[in-house]
Amino acid sequence: MTERNIFRGVNSIKFNQRFKEDKDCLEYLSEIKWLSGYNCKRCNNDKFGKGKNIHNRRCTKCRYDESPTAGTMFEKLKFSILIAFHIVFKISTKKKGMSSLELSNEFELRQMTCWAFKQKLQQVMKSSLKSPLTGVIHVDEFVIGGPEEGKKGRSKGLKKLIVLAVEILEDGVGRAYAEAIEHSSAIELGAFLTKYVSSEAEVVSDKWKGYTPLKKEFKNLKQVASEDGKNFKELHIHIMNIKGWLRGIHHHCSKDRMQNYLDEYHFRYNRRSNMDTIFDVLIRKMVNCK
Repeated sequence: MTERNIFRGVNSIKFNQRFKEDKDCLEYLSEIKWLSGYNCKRCNNDKFGKGKNIHNRRCTKCRYDESPTAGTMFEKLKFSILIAFHIVFKISTKKKGMSSLELSNEFELRQMTCWAFKQKLQQVMKSSLKSPLTGVIHVDEFVIGGPEEGKKGRSKGLKKLIVLAVEILEDGVGRAYAEAIEHSSAIELGAFLTKYVSSEAEVVSDKWKGYTPLKKEFKNLKQVASEDGKNFKELHIHIMNIKGWLRGIHHHCSKDRMQNYLDEYHFRYNRRSNMDTIFDVLIRKMVNCK
């Protein structure tokens, strides 16, 4: 196994110096794709020779010529791999990311082309679910969307219902995850907690009845009065930040795409202390995503 020359940092000048042409990006992808060795996709042979292009690998047995982008999220791009790398860098390292309209204006591409590529990015930004939240976890639901006449409290109407869990640390807030749900029922709230939170965690919710049955699985779950959010200050700040980000950057998000935007937001948020490698993490996910 060879050692990769990983790009680190969030400095755009440094990024531009590293990735000047398509070949620089293809070299980076090939190092990731074949880091553990080469195996032909068609016949599983582990011997290769020079392919059509400098970074391609041609199987010595069946002669299949494979590019670094084949079988990855970069396959069949409608623009150059260099622009794709720039988009990945912008979305991963900018604190608020970029909307498809902003990407369209900056890279002179059709907005729908940028939107489609960003959807790919958001797909790989989903949590791997390998590291559940631990310690003290505050959880609550909230709605996204404008006010509707006759709709109060947990009655969401046309608004989008979201459940959020946040790690509460001594010196602030740790990681967080959110998921779009249809109803604030014990079934959906339980499924969310099971997916993202350790069963050993100390889960704190408000008095909503949907959480009460979950004490069977989450032994350390306790319910306290919200008091208009005063007992969940950090969590409600996080909610306001999500809403502000959606309003300020994306203006509107359809119900069926809401989860993608929640995943994007928390992909960056949960790596805010490791921003020097966030670009490389996202590139690796796009190469290895099946």
